[in-house]
Amino acid sequence: MITRQKLILLPGLLCDERLWHHQIAALGEIADIVVADLTRQESMTALAREVLATAPDRIALAGLSMGGYVAQEIMRQAPERVTRLALLDTSARSDSAEQTERRRGLIQLAETGRFRGVTPRLLPLLIHRDRLSDKALTETVMAMAESVGQAAFLRQQRAIMGRPDGRPDLLKIRVPTLVLCGREDALTPPELHTELAASIPNARLVVIDHCGHLATMEEPEQVTAAMRRWLQPD
Repeated sequence: MITRQKLILLPGLLCDERLWHHQIAALGEIADIVVADLTRQESMTALAREVLATAPDRIALAGLSMGGYVAQEIMRQAPERVTRLALLDTSARSDSAEQTERRRGLIQLAETGRFRGVTPRLLPLLIHRDRLSDKALTETVMAMAESVGQAAFLRQQRAIMGRPDGRPDLLKIRVPTLVLCGREDALTPPELHTELAASIPNARLVVIDHCGHLATMEEPEQVTAAMRRWLQPD
């Protein structure tokens, strides 16, 4: 008999449920899935508290990029409530000076009325270069950003810039953990995921070839297969 998991999906910056479209459709038979809204708070602490406030008592968590930062904060706040953890295209580190400077530039762009110029600048960092001509994919990424909007983007960036270095907390994670990334992820490259997997007991590392930062959209079948194994281990 299949044991249904309570699965919460945590989107990345400027993303919504469309980030997880394939996973929601394919994993619905084994999991009760909710996509969290990460648009209303401007700190990781507050974002994690908001997710936990409406979550079931016991949950599986999967977060991509910023969603991975929120997942790690949830593990710090309420580890006893998490049964499984998946960290996709993310990092345990705080921002480097270069990353913070890039975020400040994008914030300035958005604050000066040019929010629609943010995502085109980010696209080469978000998806594999060979997919920049994939109109369906790029239009969906742009549409997600438009739906999230300028105000939420600013809140999300502030939350990301204020996140702590989570590496000291990784050893405390005691649940089955999937660590997954695209091999060509330009924002959180594979070495950061090797670091995650090496630091988390009982973690499994999956690196997907010919794939950038938005792995759930770029190689949805492979990501879904990995998540299915994570939710229903042998």
